[in-house]
Amino acid sequence: MLVREDGSVAESDIYRARVLNRAKLAYDSVAVWLEGDGPPPGRVATVPGVEAQLRLQERVVQALRTVRHQHGALSLETIEPRAVFDGDTLADLQLDEKNRAKELIEDLMIAANGVTAKFLEARGLPSLRRVLRSPERWERIVLLAAGLNETLPAAPDAVALEAFLSKRRRADPDTFPDLSLAVVKLMGRGEYEVELPGGTTPGHFGLAVHDYTHSTAPNRRFPDLVTQRLLKAALAGHPAPYGRDDLEMLARHCTEQEDNANKVERRVRKSAAALLVESRIGERFEGIVTGASEKGTWVRIFRPPVEGRVVDGFEGLDVGEKVTVELVETNVERGFIDFAHRPRGGASESSVRRT
Repeated sequence: MLVREDGSVAESDIYRARVLNRAKLAYDSVAVWLEGDGPPPGRVATVPGVEAQLRLQERVVQALRTVRHQHGALSLETIEPRAVFDGDTLADLQLDEKNRAKELIEDLMIAANGVTAKFLEARGLPSLRRVLRSPERWERIVLLAAGLNETLPAAPDAVALEAFLSKRRRADPDTFPDLSLAVVKLMGRGEYEVELPGGTTPGHFGLAVHDYTHSTAPNRRFPDLVTQRLLKAALAGHPAPYGRDDLEMLARHCTEQEDNANKVERRVRKSAAALLVESRIGERFEGIVTGASEKGTWVRIFRPPVEGRVVDGFEGLDVGEKVTVELVETNVERGFIDFAHRPRGGASESSVRRT
């Protein structure tokens, strides 16, 4: 990709190549160095050209990111807790936070995925697009903004939403992850769709890009492998290795399997969280409502950062509200954490058991 100083991609090409890896680097140590808080990691300092490459990539990424955010790419910062063990004992849940090194790779992958989608379209081949439609519950996002004395338009508008998020990040960085989580929940899930030559899929609302596929991780994600096969066919001048019906079936299958994988990951995280707090029955915590539907009401407490179901006093609660809850029951095997809503000043009630 040839990226101009203004962040636009002037031209791009895709070809088969052999890669020689001269340095194996870690996100955290590279981030500390990029942010000016530490020395360059070993191979950055000793292998000629690596430092210059990383500095160049950082400049490119800053330009690319600026353009995306001008178009409405969302500055979301969700909380990703990871288990910390002391030997075989779960000791804590710590937040896996973003840093400049992670963002560098993320932005370059977003750019590469966009180039890949356009390349296949230009060669007259179909592609498996990654899409995120306009938010399913935009009206609730509007109400969240109104509760913070901000105004959003009645119809979904990525640029307006990004302006609101950026303002809130500056105004209240401590609670911004909670607002981000609420917005993510209200936006709905991403999915895979087939784009045929000349077609128009919805694009990706959160990234503010229209032409977008998954292509950069064929070793761990099946949609990327499908895309790589399509690319190799295009480069060889062969017809697509999949017919329309096959691709549509694969798109549905990949979306379903991603949902299933996410459920497993959530189950593991919930069991770890239940194990961590099982000795704290009866304690009260401050938290934020992360889900509210006919299936149940959910809240994530701030410290430790765990999520559970509100089984008592959930009437009238909605996504984004801050609440005080009491831990009433846990089940490590099933990953259950049950809370009761305890409004400030309200009397304590007996624990409510899950049935």
